[in-house]
Amino acid sequence: MEHKAGFVNIIGNPNVGKSTLMNAFVGERLSIITSKAQTTRHRILGIVNGEDFQMVLSDTPGIIKPAYALQDSMMDFVKAAFQDADVLIYLVELGEKELKDEKFFQQITSSEIPVILLLNKIDKGDQTLVEEQINLWKARVPNAEVFAISALENFGVPEVFNRILELLPVSPPFYDKDALTDKPERFFVNEIIREKILMHYKKEIPYSVEIETEEFFEDENIIRMRSVIMVERDSQKGIIIGHKGAAIKRVGTEARKDLEKFFGKQVHIELYVKVNKNWRNDDRQLKRFGYNQ
Repeated sequence: MEHKAGFVNIIGNPNVGKSTLMNAFVGERLSIITSKAQTTRHRILGIVNGEDFQMVLSDTPGIIKPAYALQDSMMDFVKAAFQDADVLIYLVELGEKELKDEKFFQQITSSEIPVILLLNKIDKGDQTLVEEQINLWKARVPNAEVFAISALENFGVPEVFNRILELLPVSPPFYDKDALTDKPERFFVNEIIREKILMHYKKEIPYSVEIETEEFFEDENIIRMRSVIMVERDSQKGIIIGHKGAAIKRVGTEARKDLEKFFGKQVHIELYVKVNKNWRNDDRQLKRFGYNQ
């Protein structure tokens, strides 16, 4: 039996549903999802294994025009997704008409590898609008196969998955067949905490935050962890903590519940807040947090 394996990289504008799509393909909640733009900062791999295939899916940050060094690094992850893809998924949402970076768009339309364009969130429009959008994108990206889906409702996702399998090259697996992702456990701790901050804080606060899990000890029945929430200014530290610590307590409680689901065992988590001035523009700090690789 021939074995297929390949990298399937998902790109698109912010908030079009890239993380929801990858989680639907993988069947696990690997990428955090919020209604805010720039939720995904890293390139996250989700690995789907079958007896005769290994699909390595890649969730990437939404394409933006960078305003500071962190965003430059985020766009580097997108560039890398073009370089190693065996299948490229360009995800758009209903009503969208352009990619926010013309150079990336030209790379898609001139790609020599298979391109699948997915029109997402079709549950938000009627059949006439969906058909108009399909025709629009077929004209704009003539080298792509176009599918209409709802990643959130899992509509059309199995059909796309099967088409990707057909396009994968014959190859041995790239990772162990029991692997789910390339990221360590602490990465998912950091991301789940950051998701709660994105959900509960406004304006610049969520975008000024980075999480670092300094301790992670796992026993048979419990995981004990200590994580630090980095902010850029003293005023942000006070906002994160909240009146009498109520705000950070809510973040810790919600993160613990999700972490217990993720790891399948009891979790004890301690959260602290530190000021790390201008970390988003500090190359040394960005490398420490896994950017600028």
